[in-house]
Amino acid sequence: MNDSLHDDVKALLDKDFGDDRILKQILRACENDEVVSNFERDYVRRLAEKYLGKKPQVERASNIQPKEEEEEEKEETTVPDVIIPRLAPVQKTQVFQAPRPKTASGHQTNSKIMVGIGGAALAVIIAIAVSLGGTQNTTPDIVDPATPVDVLLSIKSDLKSYRAKDLISISGISETPGTASLSIENQDGKLIWEEQVSIKSNGSYSTLAIAGGLGWEESGSYLLIVDNGEEIKSSTFTFKAS
Repeated sequence: MNDSLHDDVKALLDKDFGDDRILKQILRACENDEVVSNFERDYVRRLAEKYLGKKPQVERASNIQPKEEEEEEKEETTVPDVIIPRLAPVQKTQVFQAPRPKTASGHQTNSKIMVGIGGAALAVIIAIAVSLGGTQNTTPDIVDPATPVDVLLSIKSDLKSYRAKDLISISGISETPGTASLSIENQDGKLIWEEQVSIKSNGSYSTLAIAGGLGWEESGSYLLIVDNGEEIKSSTFTFKAS
C-alpha cells in the first residue's frame, strides 16, 4: 500500500475536499492493495497540491502523441518454386543399308519396295516415341504461402456512456503475454489518456480511468484502444461533458 497516497486521500476526505465517491474508491483500493491508475494518482496529487500544501510536480502532458510514426509491415511474398520437367532424350536410330548385289531387274524392284515399307514403319515408330515424350505434364507446382493466424485481442468498458468524474472500468483479453498499451482518444482524435498494463497468466487485463480532465471538454463519441504489440483493437463509448 502507498502510505503517502493513502494519507493524502484520508486528509482530503477529512477536510471535505474533492469528490467523496472517487476518493473513497481510491482509499478502498489502497487499503486492499488493489491497482490505482495513473489518473487516480494525478487526481489526488492535484488536490493535495491545491488544498494540503503539497509541493507541485512537473506533470507530463498526457495528450502528446508519439513523434515516431508506425511503419506499415510489409508482407514478404513467397516466390513459388517452379519444377521444370525433364524430357526423356530421343535416341536417333541410324539405318545401315548393305550394298545390294547385282541381280535381275525384277529382284531390284522387290528390294526397293521392301526398303520403302521398312523406312515408313521406322518413321511411324519414331513419331510415336516423340509424341509420348511430349505429353509429359510441364505444369509447375505452385506452393501457396502460409495463411497468417489472427491473434486474439479484445477490449471493452463496463458502460456505454459516462459523465464527468465517472470511473471507467476497462478490461479485455490478450493472447500475447507481457504488457498492453491502453489509450483513449476524444471525438477530435486527440490522445487524452494512456496507460500500460500487465497481462495476467490467464490472458486477461483490467484497469480504471476517470472521465474528466484535459481533452474531456466536449460531449461525443470517444475511442478506447488496446495495442499488445501484435495487433490493435478498439471500442467506443459516449461521454457527456455536462
